[in-house]
Amino acid sequence: MTESAYDPTTYEPLTFHDAAERFRLGEDSPSDYLERCLATVEKREPAVQAFAHLNPVLARESAAASSQRWATGNPLSPIDGMPIGIKDLLETKDMPTEFGCEAWRGNFPNRDNAAVWALRQAGAVILGKTVTAELGGSHPGPTTNPFDPTRSPGGSSSGSAAAVAARMLPAAIGSQVGGSIIRPAGYCGNVALKPSQGGINRGERQATSMSTHGVHAGCIEDMWQVAIEIVKRAGGDRGWPGIQGPETTPAPHKPARLIVLETEGWANLDESSKQGFAALLDQLRDQGVETLGRRDSRLVESLECAIADAGRVCNSITNWENRWATRNLVDLHPEGVSERARAALAHAESMSVDDYRAALLARDLAQQAHAAVAAAADAIITLSCPGPAHVWLGDQPGEPLAPLPTGSPVFNFPSSMLFAPAVTMPLISVGRMPVGVQVFGQQGQDAAMTSIARWMLESVSPVVIA
Repeated sequence: MTESAYDPTTYEPLTFHDAAERFRLGEDSPSDYLERCLATVEKREPAVQAFAHLNPVLARESAAASSQRWATGNPLSPIDGMPIGIKDLLETKDMPTEFGCEAWRGNFPNRDNAAVWALRQAGAVILGKTVTAELGGSHPGPTTNPFDPTRSPGGSSSGSAAAVAARMLPAAIGSQVGGSIIRPAGYCGNVALKPSQGGINRGERQATSMSTHGVHAGCIEDMWQVAIEIVKRAGGDRGWPGIQGPETTPAPHKPARLIVLETEGWANLDESSKQGFAALLDQLRDQGVETLGRRDSRLVESLECAIADAGRVCNSITNWENRWATRNLVDLHPEGVSERARAALAHAESMSVDDYRAALLARDLAQQAHAAVAAAADAIITLSCPGPAHVWLGDQPGEPLAPLPTGSPVFNFPSSMLFAPAVTMPLISVGRMPVGVQVFGQQGQDAAMTSIARWMLESVSPVVIA
């Protein structure tokens, strides 16, 4: 594999779970592991630009302490010593938190987000803050796709996805309101978990009703272990039980039946990605997995209809809920907020209370339609992104702003509005770029979706479309 091409049959992600035995035997150490990560950062970061801030000095101190714990047989957790990146929306006591926004430049809150605190308690090494699209929205940062620097890494968890895909880190924390975990992971060839709503404690970031924290990783084992170690210590959001499941990665589970969901993205999907997805479904059927689509079931058709306007519904809810924070920011720093964020604010300020209530009702009805198919299949399967990442060279002077510079969340809105746990897997490549496939389930089925994803990763051959 070269740095400008992707082949899922040869690409080797960076993993951590398999390092523990080497640490125990003294054949490796968290300090040495971190130095290898830093060497990769030095090599890849100038082109990928995944980090908003790096803190190698404190990372080395943390890794040295972890190395001592492993040497004496007293690691704090299975992720003790794991280098991790934190999306620059989450507060960190030892680095700035600037939200990818000029208006927040220099913001240094000197406190940790709940998930960051839990990671430190588990012994993880917080290496840096990863780039986010501005305010977690659609205005992109400088990050490029690790497999083609002319293409987008997706967003808003751009840096988290790219750092993992470039093998700079084994795992990174992202967040999602519409599609900000699953889509960039799909574009960058990672596995990632967008948990059930409230599944991971968001700490101070609980202003919007669909936001979740999640994990990007090079492998399913690291993905689950990071998530469960956070929840063991910090729980879920206020009023939510948090992710529940085993303390190690759930065993692989072959699904008996999967619902194939088209979503509103299907009509505009490129033919190569459709071909790759069809070939993947054929493999599943060959292994005895039944599939159920909208033409096979009135309940599935009802769900498709309920999510047909998911993008508008999700954007309306989120823009309304962010309205006052964004308005205050624009009033205080009129030159520090992008035109794209201003457009989202204008949409919110054009809404009435009844518009917001109607969007909430549409979301409730979609969740009812989703609950109605629970007995029909083990999970839902669909694409994680609308084909391979698009070419993105930045806004061009004199040209109108691109409406979706980080890519369309069209395949991600459903799981977000349904509060559903979703796991994406790098199982398709098109034109030597990743295209992710996701499974998602009913609320609370985070472990079950991880089990199904693990079985698919172990049992299904990646599809390569030239």
